[in-house]
Amino acid sequence: MTLVAGVDSSTQSCKVVVTDAATGRVVRTGRAAHPDGTEVDPAAWWDALRAAIADAGGLDDVEAISIGGQQHGMVVLDDDGRVIRPALLWNDTRSAGAAADLIAEVGAAEYARRTGLVPVASFTATKLRWLRDAEPANAARVAAVALPHDWLTWRLRGYGPADESELGPDLQALTTDRSDASGTGYWSPATGEYDRDLLVRALGHDATLPRVLGPADAAGTTPTGVLVGPGCGDNAGAALGLGARAGDAVVSLGTSGTVFAVTSHPVADDSGTIAGFADAGGAFLPLIATLNAARVLDSTAALLGVDHDELGRLALAAPAGADGVVLVPWFEGERTPDLPTARASVHGLSIASTSREHLARAAVEGMLCGLAEGLDAILAAGVEARRVLLVGGAAANPAVREVAATVFGVPIDVPEPGEYVALGAAVQAAWALTGERPDWTTPVAASAAAAGVTSVRERYREVAAGAARLVRP
Repeated sequence: MTLVAGVDSSTQSCKVVVTDAATGRVVRTGRAAHPDGTEVDPAAWWDALRAAIADAGGLDDVEAISIGGQQHGMVVLDDDGRVIRPALLWNDTRSAGAAADLIAEVGAAEYARRTGLVPVASFTATKLRWLRDAEPANAARVAAVALPHDWLTWRLRGYGPADESELGPDLQALTTDRSDASGTGYWSPATGEYDRDLLVRALGHDATLPRVLGPADAAGTTPTGVLVGPGCGDNAGAALGLGARAGDAVVSLGTSGTVFAVTSHPVADDSGTIAGFADAGGAFLPLIATLNAARVLDSTAALLGVDHDELGRLALAAPAGADGVVLVPWFEGERTPDLPTARASVHGLSIASTSREHLARAAVEGMLCGLAEGLDAILAAGVEARRVLLVGGAAANPAVREVAATVFGVPIDVPEPGEYVALGAAVQAAWALTGERPDWTTPVAASAAAAGVTSVRERYREVAAGAARLVRP
């Protein structure tokens, strides 16, 4: 049996899966924690990666490895390969003003045309602009810019500061992949090239950027000879790990939510609703993000004094549409639509509908309707969705599955729980090793047939539009 390993270096932790390259069967796993915060010394990721690999039994019998990681984080290196300052993570919002400045200078439509996205605080270009404005001395020292998975791949291959690595600080050896490059704000999914003008506009000068690898390319080897795959961004890794193909949309119910779909053509949206990313398999991965997903259910369950299982039972005891009760789930502001100061609200209560059951149903419907609005935006960009793959902890709730079938209007498949980002990285490792994309089976835990109830979506859209008008200037 040939073994390959995949890594998910996420915001919270580093996970490693070792799998059978032929079938994708997980043989063993490992994990290590990451520190909290929105800026982190990358050395903590390197320590966690080595600890997680050791926890997974090491790499002595592994033929290839690849690293998936949190997108957008800014890792800046000097001429000696040293990290200049702690990395700003995707969820560090101090660069929101920098995003607005870049849009004002370049224009939203021009940014979308050149990079497939419109800058927001999460993207790397905005963090570089913040660095230039807030820490000009540090910005002036930047010789190379890497993303989290780029830097970890470089270190795993033996590069780094001369006193910390076997191969020293060869910045030209940095590599990335098209999925992660597409979230920087200075790379074009349509052309496959860096936009150096946008990099200089952000940082203030040119710098070394990682070479962009294709899906089957190897970055190199570790000092012990293990082949290293190209790596990927976390959403692209999840798509690979799930086996998502054209016609599949993935709805991920984490604390925040994402909707993304695999398509054969690049997407550029000058409204900024859709981020027109590339995927890790040679296609494209248009994506929208919401700030409020599973946290909506957490808050409602806490309010009602129940656990998530009971919340689901209460929700299924109320009719579709909750007799007109609508929860607009913007508890922490919202990204899609872009309403950072918005708050959640409940509408349409009557004496008869003021019940635990109706509120529970409205919470589930509101969370999923918000994501369905994002899927509609992706479909409007010419992307097809024949089924939804529903993932994340909340997807295990029967009420979530049933309501999802009504609001998305297409069949729902809920894969078995798994570390799909790490599995996607393992797909990359096997692909780089054999030259062929693996065709691993993704086990499905539950399915639901399409059962669209248009009145639920129509009522949500009407109420959400009114709520948005109250907070927009």
